[in-house]
Amino acid sequence: MKIFVIGGGGREHALVWKLKGSDTDHKIFCAPGNPGIAEIAECVSLQAKQIDELADFAETNKIDLTVVGPEDPLTNGIVDFFEKRSLPIFGPNRQSARLEGSKAYAKKVMERFRVPTAAYRELDDFEEALAYVNEQGAPIVIKADGLAAGKGVTVAETIKEAETALRAAMVQKVFGESGTKVVIEECLRGEEMTVLAFVDGKTVLPMVPSQDHKPVFDGDRGPNTGGMGAYSPVPHLEKWLPEINERVLCPVAEGLAAEGTPYSGILYAGLMITENGPKVIEFNVRFGDPETQVILPRLENDLAEIFLAVAEKRLHEIKLLWKAGASVCVIAAAPGYPGPPTKGLPITLPQTLTAKTQIFHAGTTNQNEQLVTNGGRVFGVCAQGADISEAREQAYSMIEKVHFKGKHFRSDIAAKALS
Repeated sequence: MKIFVIGGGGREHALVWKLKGSDTDHKIFCAPGNPGIAEIAECVSLQAKQIDELADFAETNKIDLTVVGPEDPLTNGIVDFFEKRSLPIFGPNRQSARLEGSKAYAKKVMERFRVPTAAYRELDDFEEALAYVNEQGAPIVIKADGLAAGKGVTVAETIKEAETALRAAMVQKVFGESGTKVVIEECLRGEEMTVLAFVDGKTVLPMVPSQDHKPVFDGDRGPNTGGMGAYSPVPHLEKWLPEINERVLCPVAEGLAAEGTPYSGILYAGLMITENGPKVIEFNVRFGDPETQVILPRLENDLAEIFLAVAEKRLHEIKLLWKAGASVCVIAAAPGYPGPPTKGLPITLPQTLTAKTQIFHAGTTNQNEQLVTNGGRVFGVCAQGADISEAREQAYSMIEKVHFKGKHFRSDIAAKALS
């Protein structure tokens, strides 16, 4: 089977790794890929935004299935474009991808289907937004409406912080057009949990849950990042899974199908488990990063078979099988992240990995035959174990063997599960 993965980060490395490991007969291509992916798949010199050229490659090479990793091509309609050319592809179409592409749209969907979430207002005028913040008080959450690479959310503990976030998004345009409109939400307190599901328009198959760590520093301090680490399972919160399925995942899938816009692909629910139960913080329309890196090592099924079942609308034939034990991922970040990271720093990696450890490349490139940093999140260092404690110990042991100047990582990934 020929599979074409689009993207070049840690999530895509994990996808390629899992697809390759499921069946050695799979021929995997990846555009643009990265040095880690190049060790197990054929990298193609195309960017995720080059939709025409990606479709041409899929057609010329008789690709059996294209899998889209990042959100940008999905919100730009890559699925619609491939389907018009009768090219098999996994992911939601442009209409469905608005669940991630617009925070305001996602809120309207949640309102229609009575999905529990935070109270909010959407505003496109800076002075009105500032007046609303002053009226509501702090803490309060400011979200750029559009895509912002995971950095468009500010949990403002003071009015001054909220004003700074509003000014950055709406006046200074640090997120471009994504910040023209903002969604201002009440601040939910509790613990976060992520639940992803495979959806084919009718059938919803939830995956095992995970917990991401967004703030850059230990103790959930500092600005938000794309994610500094994750772990799975989340034993102290899993009693909420039936409610999440019944009140969040199924209502959205069933509701959109009833409206004539069935959802197909990955439905990602980012949740806050409050004292009043689970509430949705955000929806994403693709695999999470770094959640993918801890979920896929626990999956026993052939991932390609699941993707095909979704694309062919026969997901009801699949039964998801999961390995016991736990998985932990710790992100090794470059100095400067989540601001502009330092690139070009030489990297040294351990020579060997055990069967239960993985180093997924996220922000690397080769420069004069030397592996160097090329992004904020450089690696996802992952490990599996009999329990969270063992997996965590293995992941932290391995990250100490990854070397580049100014390497930064959180030391408390998965600590909440142990406490």
